Amino acid sequence: MMPRSGGKKRAAQRQTPASHAEVRFGIDLGGTKTEIVALAHDGRELLRRRVVTPRDSYAETLDTLSALVVDAERELGVAGSVGVGTPGSISRATGLLRGSNSVRLNGQPIKRDLERILEREVRITNDANCFALSEAIDGAGRGARVVFGAILGTGVGGGIVVDGQVLDGPNAIAGEWGHNPLPWPRDDERPGPSCFCGHAGCIETWLAGPWVERHHASATSERISMQEIVERAGRGEAPSNATLERYEERLARALAHVINLLDPDTIVLGGGLSNIERLYTNVPPRWNEWVFSDRVDTRLLRNVHGDSSGVRGAAWLWGRE
Repeated sequence: MMPRSGGKKRAAQRQTPASHAEVRFGIDLGGTKTEIVALAHDGRELLRRRVVTPRDSYAETLDTLSALVVDAERELGVAGSVGVGTPGSISRATGLLRGSNSVRLNGQPIKRDLERILEREVRITNDANCFALSEAIDGAGRGARVVFGAILGTGVGGGIVVDGQVLDGPNAIAGEWGHNPLPWPRDDERPGPSCFCGHAGCIETWLAGPWVERHHASATSERISMQEIVERAGRGEAPSNATLERYEERLARALAHVINLLDPDTIVLGGGLSNIERLYTNVPPRWNEWVFSDRVDTRLLRNVHGDSSGVRGAAWLWGRE
């Protein structure tokens, strides 16, 4: 099904400049909301809009994306580059989107279709890559050569940035940290919970918020939210504190694996669980046991841009110059 023609006609009415250095548009295509931001070359935010993401129609999704760009360009009076962050990745083999939790988008040539409608190159990558890039460019990882961005939320993901550039690899899966097994598993962690990816014991099944709630319920016979677990631990409640201690130890193992493979200057945490302040104090001392070095200089930092990191990172897919 092809998108309606209105967006294409509006886009075709202007000439896109050869250089997109003045304005960078970033779009965060989420399951429930779609957001656009316009950044100046120095990172100043010029415009921001948020709309509801169409739930059922690929064509309507394309129309929404193109309309956001066209309307933003009309308001600012200038055309610009376009970057998009979305769950999943573009298959190197087919050029189609795969692995998105917005299933209507899977198997669709979203990059080609947007480029046809907007009549310019569009850069698309995984939303975790966008998070990592945003924090590497002008966030918590600013000035670091190698940054690993770890998303800890309803799922677990990661992105790698080296010298200000996203590392996505020949298979477009670099940083897919959540679907590796939890390293150095204890006897009671084998084989681990079944993951939606078809394997068992993935890092996501130990570190994602909903899974932590399940593990807490299994240990205490009480099902409470992640937020309440954190609040109770802060009040000194022993069962909730024990759940967070297990979480910190597992996160330390998982990040030690990243350090051994990548040796990043900085690891930046994002997602809802990145708001747990004690992680930044308690996890680094724990990872020393598993990092293959006599000293660990990697820093563990909380993100600077929060929920805005994804959309800002999408804009920075075109770089600072």
